Amino acid sequence: MPDISRFSILNSLHQSLRYFEFRIFLPPWETGTGTETETGTDAGMGALYSLAMNRVSWERYFMNLAVQAATRSTCPRKSVGAVIVRDKTILSTGYNGSIRGAAHCTEVGCLMENDHCIRTVHAEANALVQAACHGTRLEGAQIFVTASPCFNCFKLIVNAGIRSISFGEFYRDERVIQFADELGIEMIHLGLADETGDE
Repeated sequence: MPDISRFSILNSLHQSLRYFEFRIFLPPWETGTGTETETGTDAGMGALYSLAMNRVSWERYFMNLAVQAATRSTCPRKSVGAVIVRDKTILSTGYNGSIRGAAHCTEVGCLMENDHCIRTVHAEANALVQAACHGTRLEGAQIFVTASPCFNCFKLIVNAGIRSISFGEFYRDERVIQFADELGIEMIHLGLADETGDE
């Protein structure tokens, strides 16, 4: 049996213990060499790898989930994902796709009207519908969406009782910003890139 005792996990104090550094000594049958590898202060058999795990903020965590939801989109023009949250608990998710049972854009092409694809139901609307189907109350919730909502979706979001909209990128409709300001709806531009933060 190979000797795996050289595997070690070193706890790092860097940045107030915010991340752990995992150091793995690989045996020669994994690296293809039988020589020792110098690592500056450490020398060992095989290669030395480090993995830093940065803990993201709650906001970034939920936006990352919205980005993941967008990977289910079936419209090639734009993939959008949405996640509805209250008290750090996920209530509903959605992505833009065709009417249930109908052909998808990826199968028959987009249905264009005024430079918009109207074949799909938007991610935010699908997240709201999913919550309604399961009898989930959305009063006081937050929505995280990869692109700012269109005006129609914005109206649905507000009427559902959601008071905070976090978006990854601004998309087209300036009326959303204007009405959000008038109604006291919080609009937060988070961006789509990963960032680290506190709990």
